[in-house]
Amino acid sequence: MVMEHGMDKTGPARDDMMKKQLRGQLAAERSLRTDEEHELQPAGEDQPVPARSPASDYRGGTPSGMTEQDVGLRSELAQHLGRSLYPADKNTIIETLRRNNAPDRLVDLAQRLPAHDRYVNVQAIAEAIGLHTEHVRR
Repeated sequence: MVMEHGMDKTGPARDDMMKKQLRGQLAAERSLRTDEEHELQPAGEDQPVPARSPASDYRGGTPSGMTEQDVGLRSELAQHLGRSLYPADKNTIIETLRRNNAPDRLVDLAQRLPAHDRYVNVQAIAEAIGLHTEHVRR
């Protein structure tokens, strides 16, 4: 009767086979156990290079008339305000930013909004606080 102790021992022959498989995978720089059509493909030549960290600068397309900072701020505003807010006034925008834990710099920007205007979307807010916005082609 053979007793099992809960360890998966492979033995020298299996160890050697597993080492060869691992060497093959390292040399091929891909998994040899996966069919080639199921492997992740690198981005194409015309695709943007992904940012290495979420904290890095915005690297997407920048519309004509805007800077990367304008695009980033507008995106952050939209993220913290959501879609169901509009139309909204200055106080509602500030309250929503605070409730959604927006950075203080976004709340400070929202405090520059005129008091009695109503805003139908984040683009209108961006224009009102002085961000550059894209030029619309007609």
